[in-house]
Amino acid sequence: MADFFIDENSSLEASSVVPITATTSSPLVAILLCTYNGARFLRTQLESIELQTHKNWFVVASDDGSTDQTLEILQECQAKWPAGKLIIRSGPQKGFCQNFLSLACDPNILAHFYAFCDQDDVWLPTKLAVALKNITENQEANEPYVYSGRTTYVDEKLRKVGISPLFSFPRTFRNALIQSIAGGNTMVFNPKTKEFLEKAGPVNHPSHDWWLYQLVTGMGGVVFYDPEPQVLYRQHKDALVGGNNSLLARMERISMVLKGQFKKWSDMNIEALCSIKPLLNHGSKETLELFKKMRDARFKDRLRLMEVAGLYRQTWRGTISLVVAALIKRI
Repeated sequence: MADFFIDENSSLEASSVVPITATTSSPLVAILLCTYNGARFLRTQLESIELQTHKNWFVVASDDGSTDQTLEILQECQAKWPAGKLIIRSGPQKGFCQNFLSLACDPNILAHFYAFCDQDDVWLPTKLAVALKNITENQEANEPYVYSGRTTYVDEKLRKVGISPLFSFPRTFRNALIQSIAGGNTMVFNPKTKEFLEKAGPVNHPSHDWWLYQLVTGMGGVVFYDPEPQVLYRQHKDALVGGNNSLLARMERISMVLKGQFKKWSDMNIEALCSIKPLLNHGSKETLELFKKMRDARFKDRLRLMEVAGLYRQTWRGTISLVVAALIKRI
């Protein structure tokens, strides 16, 4: 396998990621970091990356127009780390999903594996090592494969406040259509996955991690869900997405369904998936068409069509709420 490096002379405006002759048997990981006004916690995240037991990695940081000290922190780190360990570039400034997809869909970023990275979390030292071991031991040839998992919820001072749900139902397209189960901050994926992300392009979607779940399962690939957390997921008032297993979080989700937010997300999901329909396998295409038909069906037909499509969430409460949302046309 070839190894890769990033041009140490690259700047905010451009990146040059170039293959070179392999110098180590250790797989290279491209860490795809997106930032926006993340100065409060960014140093701690960068330190946790530096402390990874798996050492063969580089970071591509895409900043989406920060007005705080984020860029200064990145530049300080770039100067401190060895040449080629960190490149900084400008993001598209169209929201976090498009920022992440601008990296994931860039054919010039080349590595053996890829990891999404948020600006305000903390990675446990074994995060990359555990993910790579899982992928290399379980992936099939030419199969999209994503490692994901639970997270430990912590407060601003990194004190444990909870843990994300343990999902045990199969990770399938029938689930992915209506639920995102793992944060992008846990995801590590193989080159085949990135190849299909590039083919799909930077689609308009609610979230990059949900899109990855839909895309990979829709093609018949594998999404592994690790029950053992490898990420400290910081909960704070500025976080884009918070924990989802508290009573308040459940009430917020119910409110979002009733206000039509979930329906808007479904519209975006369908549009994105229809744009890459040739990449989906036959079963996923059928499920997608049934989902579309169910959403527009008369009241008496919606439940039957949802059952035929086999849609489900990862908990019985979630599935019941899904049925209710379908019946009142809020999905």
